[in-house]
Amino acid sequence: MPDDQPAIRLTGLTKEFGAVTAVDGVDLEIAAGEFFSMLGPSGSGKTTVLRLIAGFEQPTGGTIELFGQDVTRKAPFERDVNTVFQDYALFPHMNVLDNVAYGLRVRGIGRKERNERAMRALASVRLDGYAARKPSQLSGGQRQRVALARATVVQPKVLLLDEPLGALDLKLREQMQVELKQIQRDLGITFIFVTHDQEEALTLSDRIAVFNAGRIEQLGTPAELYERPTSRFVADFVGTSNLFDHEHSPVLIGRDGHHSLRPEKLTVSAGGLTGDGVRNAPGTVAEVIYVGSGIRLVVDLDDGPRVTVLEQNARNRVHDDERGDRVVVSWHDDDVVPLGLEVLPGISG
Repeated sequence: MPDDQPAIRLTGLTKEFGAVTAVDGVDLEIAAGEFFSMLGPSGSGKTTVLRLIAGFEQPTGGTIELFGQDVTRKAPFERDVNTVFQDYALFPHMNVLDNVAYGLRVRGIGRKERNERAMRALASVRLDGYAARKPSQLSGGQRQRVALARATVVQPKVLLLDEPLGALDLKLREQMQVELKQIQRDLGITFIFVTHDQEEALTLSDRIAVFNAGRIEQLGTPAELYERPTSRFVADFVGTSNLFDHEHSPVLIGRDGHHSLRPEKLTVSAGGLTGDGVRNAPGTVAEVIYVGSGIRLVVDLDDGPRVTVLEQNARNRVHDDERGDRVVVSWHDDDVVPLGLEVLPGISG
């Protein structure tokens, strides 16, 4: 197998459910050992693509290759992939060790070898001391790690994760994001992760495909998607953006078209800032929102739309703005991102 052979190659992948096109001619390559996320709102097609890769759905058109092998028409058990679902799907009557070893048992591996391999898999997720427990005796995060161990013990070439952190509370989800990335690095397996949570995708991924209306709207690293979105949809979906249309851009940005500015790129002051490339726009504070690590200001610009400014909650912050205050919002030309034509959200599954 060549070193540069992609783990997954999708070519013209299409899936139709009656009159609805859920996946619309997707072309995509995912590298071996990559943590790759498919991000998008409900109905964007991301979960359908995952199910097509897993073999749970058959495509209407196009091909799916796994390390150069065409698996488009192969059954799920004929593909060297495994899936972790949001509900984990652990067997409640089995202890943790037997849950993890189940896939090896189905493959006819002897008890001694499968238990040894299952214990190594549990150690990889730091649960080797929990082998005798039942799933009901575990926390949500521990059950998630058991599901990971069960999925990886059979050593698949690709691991598919269908919103596996969605059932966890915020704090545990943030902890598991760090652990999940470390597990992926330790195992070296290609992870394909589906989520609608943009912060989760930015935290975990080497690259992200943003889905909209059954197509990939933009593909890139987390930094590329966040700093340089190519469409209004991506700018608005991946993080928070201040969007300027063709009416306000000439006045505020100094050029035609549609543009985006991230809230943390803006500053608020009483009199504005000076310097090359700096632009100032007066306005009135409409809302002040305390978010712990920062202060979110909503400002109605005199010559434009309402914008959001995110200020760091730093020790040297000397002034608390209040509703009704007159302020000047400032930014630098280099932080303005031009946007292409917007693709309207779809209704696919």
